[in-house]
Amino acid sequence: MTEPITFRIEADAARVFKSASRDERQKVEALVSILLQEYANSRSSSLKRVMDEIGEKARQRGLTPKILTRLFLRPKA
Repeated sequence: MTEPITFRIEADAARVFKSASRDERQKVEALVSILLQEYANSRSSSLKRVMDEIGEKARQRGLTPKILTRLFLRPKA
């Protein structure tokens, strides 16, 4: 089950997200969800370990480094 939330991000990141395809947006939403779940479950864990786990789960869900680069490192318009 999912639930909508609102939080503030940089304007460029918001523009990239809004212009992404529906599939790409869903993958980013899944990545943010994983990040928040891992944070909640691993507050005492090292940041590097948590980030490694998030990266692995993202890859399992189809978010390859190439896709992430395309989503987040697009040239500014």
